[in-house]
Amino acid sequence: MQKALLLAEEAFLNNEIPVGALVVADGKKIIGKGYNQTEKLTDVTAHAEILALTAASNFLGGKYLKDCTLYVTLEPCVMCAGALAWSQIGTVVYGASDKKKGFSLWTPAVLHPKTHVVPGILGEESERLMKSFFKKLRS
Repeated sequence: MQKALLLAEEAFLNNEIPVGALVVADGKKIIGKGYNQTEKLTDVTAHAEILALTAASNFLGGKYLKDCTLYVTLEPCVMCAGALAWSQIGTVVYGASDKKKGFSLWTPAVLHPKTHVVPGILGEESERLMKSFFKKLRS
């Protein structure tokens, strides 16, 4: 999760909403990573989770990530949760809850039924970075 937070900081430095994500296989090998790039790519789908999933699928040569874990600094939105469901990812670990756009506001059932969710890991650090970004944006 610490490495996902570093990716979120990279997004912050690039004037992107500071979300970082990585996909780990076999509990140890990073096979995909990303940070938000919606501004840079002018693409509303260029969320950290989507970029990390794409990289992981390309690495494995397949679309299913059943034995993988996604670490992400912010609770995934519904779009990302849908992509996670289609990937059948084994576990999703996230930092800060997204009280405005997080998937759990609608339904946790959007994820694959076998996906295990672990919320709140480095949540305070993730939330602090997010608040700092929006404070900087408003000034």
